[in-house]
Parts: sequence; C-alpha cells; structure tokens
Amino acid sequence: MKELLITIAQGLVEDPSAVEVVEDEPMEDGTVVFHLHVAPDDMGRVIGKQGRIAKAMRTVMRAAATRQDAKVAVEID
Repeated sequence: MKELLITIAQGLVEDPSAVEVVEDEPMEDGTVVFHLHVAPDDMGRVIGKQGRIAKAMRTVMRAAATRQDAKVAVEID
C-alpha cells in the first residue's frame, strides 16, 4: 500500500526524491493512516484544484485497500 502511494505521488511532483510516506500504527477500528510529505513547491500539484487530485489519490488507495480487506486514510502534510 505504501509503495502504491509513493508511486502515485512521484508521478505528480517535480522533485520525486522529496516524496516521503510515513505509516502510522493501525487505529482501534483497523484503519492505517498514511502521511504523505512532498516538497513545499509540489504541494499544489499533489492537492490539485479544489482538492481533486488529493481526493482521487484517496479513492485509489481505498479501492486498493478494499481488495486486501483493509482500511486506509491518506493525509497530506
């Protein structure tokens, strides 16, 4: 799951080496939170107009997690 998020983010940004994903321990309900960190100049590219790209990334991650019977959340820091 973490690798999927990294791959998606690296395809969007100008500085792929600055992409970093931190995975939290599962919460009480089993949800795993991924924190996505990118370079400050690339924040707009990852979020997109009105948050459309961020929403699409979250949707893809939830779909991939469903296939593995897991729950995920993505936070962009």
